[in-house]
Amino acid sequence: MIYSVVPPELGEEVWARLVERYKDNPNITVIMDRRKGERRTDRSGGAGREIRDRRRRRLPGSFDV
Repeated sequence: MIYSVVPPELGEEVWARLVERYKDNPNITVIMDRRKGERRTDRSGGAGREIRDRRRRRLPGSFDV
């Protein structure tokens, strides 16, 4: 499945032309992007994120044989 997303700046006319163009191709769906604003409200850029190592820590000492 192929999705062709038309930004709102291009308008309904471009969307209608693309729908008409690809109406015979069932593998292409034309979508008008109607989202408003930014989806992410936190603008910290991940600064508050804590990174943890999920691996087990090695036991202290030397394991050289």
